[in-house]
Amino acid sequence: MPAQARQRIAANIPPHIYETLIQAADLRGSTIDQFFIWAAIEKAQEIIEKESRIKMTIESADTFFKAIGNPPEPNDKLTKAVKAYKKVFSDV
Repeated sequence: MPAQARQRIAANIPPHIYETLIQAADLRGSTIDQFFIWAAIEKAQEIIEKESRIKMTIESADTFFKAIGNPPEPNDKLTKAVKAYKKVFSDV
């Protein structure tokens, strides 16, 4: 199986930030590279999920309010379901 291509990322950071990253990596039992990749992926996924959720919420809200303002007529399946429900639960 051929090796996957890899990309390289370099960052110039102040010593106190580097020391914080080293300490966190040590606490996780990982190398600085492993920790950096883990932390970057975790944060990237968090941002992607949050932004997707906000976008979907806005789109869903728009669709929801349009449907409330102008509801469609009930179709045959819904009409039959209501009749069946009333038949079963009319004595309750």
